[in-house]
Amino acid sequence: MNLREERIANLVIGSGAAGFSAAIRLASAGEEVALITESVNSGTSRNTGSDKQTYYKLSLAAGDADSVRAMAEDLFAGGCVDGDNALCEAALSARSFYRLAELGVAFPDNEYGEFMGYKTDHDRGRRATSAGPYTSKQMTEVLEAEAKRLSVPVIDRCQAIRVLVKDGEVRGVLCLDLAETEWSGEVSFAAFYAENVILATGGPAGMYKDSVYPGSQLGASGMAFAAGAAGKNLTEWQFGMASLRPRWNVSGTYMQVLPRFVSTDAEGGDEREFLREYYTEEAAMLSAVFLKGYQWPFDAAKAENGSSVIDLAVYRETVLRGRRVWLDYTANAGGGEVDFEALSPEAVDYLTQAGACFGTPFERLWKMNAAAVDFYREHGVDLETEKLEIAVCVQHNNGGLAVDGYWETGIKGLFAVGELAGTHGVTRPGGTALNAGQCGAYRAAECIRLRHAAGERREAWQEAGLSAEDEAFAECYAQASGEASVQSLFREAAARMSEAAGIFKDAEKIDAQIAWADDLLAHLPERAAKPGPAGVGLYFRLIDMVTAQKVYLSAIRDYRAKGGTSRGSALYPASDGVLPAGLPETFRFAAPDGGLRDVTQEVRLLPDGTVACSWRPVRPLPEPDYFFENAWRAYKERNAESRRS
Repeated sequence: MNLREERIANLVIGSGAAGFSAAIRLASAGEEVALITESVNSGTSRNTGSDKQTYYKLSLAAGDADSVRAMAEDLFAGGCVDGDNALCEAALSARSFYRLAELGVAFPDNEYGEFMGYKTDHDRGRRATSAGPYTSKQMTEVLEAEAKRLSVPVIDRCQAIRVLVKDGEVRGVLCLDLAETEWSGEVSFAAFYAENVILATGGPAGMYKDSVYPGSQLGASGMAFAAGAAGKNLTEWQFGMASLRPRWNVSGTYMQVLPRFVSTDAEGGDEREFLREYYTEEAAMLSAVFLKGYQWPFDAAKAENGSSVIDLAVYRETVLRGRRVWLDYTANAGGGEVDFEALSPEAVDYLTQAGACFGTPFERLWKMNAAAVDFYREHGVDLETEKLEIAVCVQHNNGGLAVDGYWETGIKGLFAVGELAGTHGVTRPGGTALNAGQCGAYRAAECIRLRHAAGERREAWQEAGLSAEDEAFAECYAQASGEASVQSLFREAAARMSEAAGIFKDAEKIDAQIAWADDLLAHLPERAAKPGPAGVGLYFRLIDMVTAQKVYLSAIRDYRAKGGTSRGSALYPASDGVLPAGLPETFRFAAPDGGLRDVTQEVRLLPDGTVACSWRPVRPLPEPDYFFENAWRAYKERNAESRRS
């Protein structure tokens, strides 16, 4: 076993916006820290976006009435949300936002310094803002620059494959050393021992075939489950319409300019405006398309007769009818002019204020958001002359690892930030994820700082080493002797997941996929062909992804067994359920009933390979003592040691 070993007090795994933020928070506090990444230019933060990618924070302009408590209550109202996480994300939103603005993210303000806002999905106010299609990319870039300024070491080309845990405490992380493997031609590993590990590896994006996640984002949730970390709200995925090439959300302005929806056969012929099957009036159809701008995620509550009927229609065309679906910006629906006055008041008011009651969808898009046009041109699609192929894709996991109010998992010293942390609930306002990543990074770093300030240090990591079990796991790829390529097994697993647990959660297919995952994990060496050095990384990715699939699918099965109904972006078929107009019986689903929102599900992968699911009441919103003198005294006590040092 080719192995190098290093000892670094604090490790951050992942080079997205949350990971870099955690690293610079620690460095700014004087803590030793290094950031480990498989590829510094990969990941969701740097490679994803939308028409105007949203950042959600406290209202900071005009006369909008807002407060930390009001924002926390809105986050908490998403269902299955722990109150301490919601309050932290609200309280730290302005601090985190202003820090990003000072570092150089181009959030727009007016001539008086106010940062304006707009309404996003699941938002009752105007808390959303944006720096354009590449908001999270800008965030990552300015945070990376700050990390360089603070001389934070970035250990690139290391793929984390195993969290090292002993006696309920983290000891470090074992990585596949990709750089050394590529240079030497021999599979090489690196073990990094640490007192604290902050996982910022994003959601398990490789789990689904139909995905808008960038291809460079795969996640590492299986590694965390294997270490003993609990999952929370794993049933709560977010789906929405997205372009396939490139992968990109078609939300916001892409919908508000009223594109024409068409489907074709596999070769691009037999063009149909299929939405007309579901709407008797063109104005109602176009008004629903407009609403998809900020009701973009598929929502079970809007599936019977709301805007999410459009998602179901697209799903029917692509999955059940085997056709291709396109957005056409070159012409209006029906090929004529839009009767703007016939649209819903919300749509006509918005388009009137934007000065966009004219022309074709492309002309309206160019007027309202030229950057949205430029994005596709930069990626080889000219919306002025070409149609854009779309599908309903998985976009974000609202669940993740269970964390406390400092974003620490049940394993001492192991934290999860960004999408990996399960701080969201059934629904969340659009853009909340970007804020949550920054706030979680702050809380994790603050927890470590305060412990050290109080003299609490765990020294066992200084003498840690790999166990025989760790070494056996690292060398498991060498036992492979099957015939199936790792790539084919990975593609098969992702396709099966999309079929079993996309928008529709099919009980029989979920049971079959859990059994398939168990069988593959138990017999992977006999099934998979032995990979060469360049393919070992994907071998470990396959183990990680299928492990995560098993845990996630077990959570979905348990939720349904507990009587859970359709909610969020999930529909659960029911023969006695509701049926959206114009759709066949296969679309009948259990109507949302608002149940199981005051409790949250936690899921653990046990050492024997079984999955245990449990339920607990959500932690309520805290009621802090806001009397100033008392709060001031507590603050001084909390920070006394750090000031003296």
